Amino acid sequence: MPVMPGAEPFAHDGGDTGVLVCHGFTGTPQSVRPWAQRLADEGLTVRLPRLPGHGTTWQEMNRTRWADWYAEVERAFGELCDRCDRVFVAGLSMGGALALRLAELQPARVSGVLLVNPCVTLGDPRLKALPVLKHVVPSLAGIASDIAKPGERELAYDRTPLKALHSFVQGYGDVAHDLPLVTQPLLLMRSAVDHVVPAASSQLVLSRISSKDVTELVLEHSYHVATLDHDAAVVQDETLAFVRRVTG
Repeated sequence: MPVMPGAEPFAHDGGDTGVLVCHGFTGTPQSVRPWAQRLADEGLTVRLPRLPGHGTTWQEMNRTRWADWYAEVERAFGELCDRCDRVFVAGLSMGGALALRLAELQPARVSGVLLVNPCVTLGDPRLKALPVLKHVVPSLAGIASDIAKPGERELAYDRTPLKALHSFVQGYGDVAHDLPLVTQPLLLMRSAVDHVVPAASSQLVLSRISSKDVTELVLEHSYHVATLDHDAAVVQDETLAFVRRVTG
């Protein structure tokens, strides 16, 4: 299956500190590529995988599930662990949920967690219809490009595949349930205005994790895809400052 131009994964071998960067649901590495590139430019070792079913067609994505996406980030994480002394996990939206899952299941190998508008709940009662609706309607309107910055676009599907969405909802339910297992230093950056993921999602993360070193930063000038928005440089700068502080 051909991959959209610009949706390719990214990898850079730098120093002995690694960062895994995860993109979101129906998105591609393009949405977080500037974030990953800045970390690479500063000498960190970086992996930014393309999640299965993403960057091709929404129909293909509808044949993939949470287990497939998690397996891919786990593979890239293992690659970093083989190369680096310390590994951080980072993610936007569903990528944040995947990063949290790694922190929950592999606590000894995750040095810190970096989240941008993480999605561990959507709070939409209509989602209860997904088990039936996904067999009737294959997709609904897309959620891409929630960006305040004029002229900026996210490379993502214009449709939301419902079988894949149902799997995501089940997956983030497990992440939310196990949030007390997260003990690592954590930086959560959330947009003041987000039309995709409710503020309750970040609140849930902050209220349930067991981490003692927790920083919350509100991004005042960006919507959901803050990594491509007005606050992109803030996300990058704060990430670097956090990694440097935690690694000493």
